[in-house]
Amino acid sequence: MTPLRRALPSRLLSKLPPFEPWTPLARLSTTTGDGAPAATAGATPTASSAAPSYESSPPIDAGSSIRKPISLWPGMYFSPVTNALWEARSKIFEEAGDTGASENAASLESELVPRSPSRSRTSIFYKFSSDYVLREQYRNPWNEIRMGKLVEDLDALAGTICYKPFFLWDQHCSSDDGTTRPLLLVTASVDRMVLKRPIRIDTDLQIAGAVTWVGRSSMEIQLEVTQSTEETQNSLDSVALTANFTFVARDSRTGKSAPINRISPETEREKLLWQEAEKRNKMRKKKREERNLDTKIEDLSRLQDLLAEGRVFCDLPALADRDSILIRDTCFENSLICQPQQRNIHGRIFGGFLMRRAFELAFSTTYAFAGVAPRFVEVDHVDFLRPVDVGNFLRLKCCVLYTELDNPAEPLINVEVVAHVMQPELRSSEVEW
Repeated sequence: MTPLRRALPSRLLSKLPPFEPWTPLARLSTTTGDGAPAATAGATPTASSAAPSYESSPPIDAGSSIRKPISLWPGMYFSPVTNALWEARSKIFEEAGDTGASENAASLESELVPRSPSRSRTSIFYKFSSDYVLREQYRNPWNEIRMGKLVEDLDALAGTICYKPFFLWDQHCSSDDGTTRPLLLVTASVDRMVLKRPIRIDTDLQIAGAVTWVGRSSMEIQLEVTQSTEETQNSLDSVALTANFTFVARDSRTGKSAPINRISPETEREKLLWQEAEKRNKMRKKKREERNLDTKIEDLSRLQDLLAEGRVFCDLPALADRDSILIRDTCFENSLICQPQQRNIHGRIFGGFLMRRAFELAFSTTYAFAGVAPRFVEVDHVDFLRPVDVGNFLRLKCCVLYTELDNPAEPLINVEVVAHVMQPELRSSEVEW
């Protein structure tokens, strides 16, 4: 095994700017109805909604015809799963537009009705064992699953669950003139995306998720990737990956927060998931408050030791530890102009695409640092500070922050990716996520 070096800081990292409200680009049509969109069944992969028997939901077909001109439909540029999910979501908006917003009264916070988390449950099925074309789209050079594309699908599924009619069908913001406007949901963060066991590319795969927690204007969706193999004995053993997505509701015109339906956990598991999500929400609030405060560094002595070693590298490179390296020497970056083909159905750059680019840059950085192909373990958090628009000049910077050698056979490498949107005409560069 190639010996792993430590990454040493040459200076302290500056704090990220606080979260700023997302400014929406376009309005959504008013949504009404009593069920999930129907589509022709039979192709793979498929997505279906787990709802009560009286609200059956036909599977979503990834190969269904596109109702808009192909050049104007953003789903054609992403995976068939993301395309299918966006088609289903788009149909919800179209049906809402046919009904008309004037038929819906404004929903006040006092009138919000609690919903059952189980009614939002939605799943996608990947037939990797029989669909060679689909398998090839998700295969990486090591004949394993391409995690970046799976992350794209996770974001698309979480967004579709947010727009489930059980939660937002009758929710609108009332304006000063008495009319109503629908809500816009945007991704705020992703917490604790954990790989519990390797995912095989030749075995069928399922992603399922549901709303687990709802605040006044935000909600959390937990997704589980499951894959049954000969080694798995029960449903818990088949869970290969878990992830938590947080979305916030905004007025589609003003961008201000708007109330949404609460959820009422019914089973013991739903109550446990709600409690865990509540703890994560409190932790996120605490971190946001600490961004503008001078927080105490817990392991100050360890940090001082690392900085001292870093100064030796800068001032006395010939005498520095050969098993260490400066953080700045581990950095890699990518730059791109955000294209129209990378937008979502609302006109912004698709968050799943941004996470895929960040994930693949982190993988490449780790590969170059370790000298062997790394194995993904977890994503601690992703924070979306501002939206990214078509035409933005995006610069992704990645570096190794820290290494853990407690287990020499499986050392851990912690990397960070920061995205900047640059405006050369204005001579500005801001952190976006």
